Amino acid sequence: MNQRADDALLHAPPEVPTPEAPDAPAPEEAKNPLLAALGERVRNLRARRGLTRKAVAQAAEVSERHLANLEYGIGNASILVLQQVATALQCSLAELVGDVTTVSPEWLLIRELLEGRGEADLRRARIALGELLGTAGSDPARHRRIALVGLRGAGKSTLGQMLADDLDLPFVELSREIEKVAGCSVREIHDLYGTNAYRRYERRALEETVQIYGEVVIATPGGIVSDPATFNLLLAHCTTVWLQAAPEEHMGRVAAQGDTRPMAASKEAMDDLRRILSGRAAFYSKADLSVDTSGQDLAHSFALLRGAVRERMAAGG
Repeated sequence: MNQRADDALLHAPPEVPTPEAPDAPAPEEAKNPLLAALGERVRNLRARRGLTRKAVAQAAEVSERHLANLEYGIGNASILVLQQVATALQCSLAELVGDVTTVSPEWLLIRELLEGRGEADLRRARIALGELLGTAGSDPARHRRIALVGLRGAGKSTLGQMLADDLDLPFVELSREIEKVAGCSVREIHDLYGTNAYRRYERRALEETVQIYGEVVIATPGGIVSDPATFNLLLAHCTTVWLQAAPEEHMGRVAAQGDTRPMAASKEAMDDLRRILSGRAAFYSKADLSVDTSGQDLAHSFALLRGAVRERMAAGG
């Protein structure tokens, strides 16, 4: 299977304690709940995007020590002052600091309607809003575009090609389309232009693929869920299938492809892999179908995928 840019965290050297990256504080150290929650969100976002702490620190122009303290819930306490002010003003911290949901009264009212709702209600609201705005559910070719999502080692390229052959459809490796759009390799995009540029190329490649193909099987990069706009586009125009596998099988399949770098420090690599899966699982689960290939050989995995997709297509998406 081809190299994926979103595997940077998996392939990076383990994040060992250094003077600039301290070890985690002892469990007995008291943490403010707000700072602890903020640190957890930072860790989850970093894992979802497949980035090392060093890479994020460099991009943010802060020290690794500062970022590590933030992730461990012992970061700059000035945010607590902002929280106290927000509480005094009877508003959320987001409204005080300012984000997209605070730019107009309508945004605030929409956010109020959705606040506190469960995951099922939020999903229904997202789908209904997409249909209202014409961005979801209106593509008649959606059930003939099959997009495979999941982490590297799930079998997207191998099973995707097999599925395309079985359905007599074109097969598109989106990573290769990204390289065509950019005019260079995925690694070069990241090295020369950065992650934000990669996400723009990824979005353009998906848009062009959807425009060109009314019927297709697409193998997507594992990190496509990192950009909500691109993932929304995928969900709107493709029937999506999450290829799942146990973390150990993801790692084993990558090694079987001849890539032994993740095994250089197996414990740290496995911890990184589990964090990536944990950070992305909630997004992968938005796929229309889910096929678990854990413990299955290639033939059985393909049979499961083929059966699920053909049943979905027969039902009209």
